[in-house]
Amino acid sequence: MDARADAPLGLRSPLLESAGVAHAFFTRDGGVSAGIYGSLNGGVGSRDNPDHVHENRRRMARTLGVDAERFMVPYQIHSADALPIAFPFSVSDRPRADALVTRTRGIGLGVTGADCGIILFADAEAGVIGAAHAGWKGALTGVLESTLQRMEEMGASRPAIYAVLGPTISKDSYEVGPEFVARFTDVDARHQKFFTPSTRVGHSMFDLPGFIGMRLRSAGVGCFEDLAVDTYDEANNVFSYRRSVHRKEPDYGRHIAAIALV
Repeated sequence: MDARADAPLGLRSPLLESAGVAHAFFTRDGGVSAGIYGSLNGGVGSRDNPDHVHENRRRMARTLGVDAERFMVPYQIHSADALPIAFPFSVSDRPRADALVTRTRGIGLGVTGADCGIILFADAEAGVIGAAHAGWKGALTGVLESTLQRMEEMGASRPAIYAVLGPTISKDSYEVGPEFVARFTDVDARHQKFFTPSTRVGHSMFDLPGFIGMRLRSAGVGCFEDLAVDTYDEANNVFSYRRSVHRKEPDYGRHIAAIALV
C-alpha cells in the first residue's frame, strides 16, 4: 500500500488554510474500502465492512492530527440542530444532530455527505470551530444559522467566522419537481431565483450551493468559500447518493468534511 493511501490528504480550503486550522474535505482517495465504496468511505450508516470504515476514519483523524477516539461525527437526521461539545462521545452514543461546534483542542469535528452540503466553520481568533451537514431540508430550516448561534455562544463573532462549502451536488446535476420548488417559495418567494427550468417539462434545476451561500452571507459570516466540487459529476473523486440511484447501485459511500483545533 502506498504512502498516499495510508495518509489521505483530502481537499483543502485556502480560506481555512489562512485561518490556521487543521481541516480536510476528504474524497474517495486513500482508504481501504472496495467496490462501490472505494476507497475512503466514512459512512458508518453504509453497508460497507465496518472494519474498513473504522480504518478509514482512523486515517482521517490522523490527517487532522487528532486521536481516532476524539474524531466526532454525529448521527445526521436532516435537522436544524447544532450541538456544542466539549468532550468526545462514542460511535454507539452519537447525538442526533446535523452540526457540531467546539472550542476544545484535540477534538475533531466531522460531517458526512454524498450530495448534501458539508460546511466547515472557523473563528480562528476566538478559537471556535464547527461542522454542519446541510441538505435541502437542513439548509431551508436553519441548520446553518443554528451552527453560527452555537459558535457565538462559545465566544465567536459572526464577522470573524470563515465558512467553507465542500463537495456538494451542483445546480447542473440537481433536478427537482414542482412540489420541491413550492416548499421553498412557500417560505419566501425570493427563493425562486435558486431554480431554473429543466429540459424536462415541469421540472427545475436547484442551486443548493447558491442557496447555502445566500443563507450564510445573510446570516453575517465574514467570508464564504465554495470549493465548487459537484458530487454527482465527479464519480472518481467523491460519492453521490443521486448518482448511485441512477446507476441502480445497491448502496453508496459517504465522504467526510472535518476540522480540528490542534
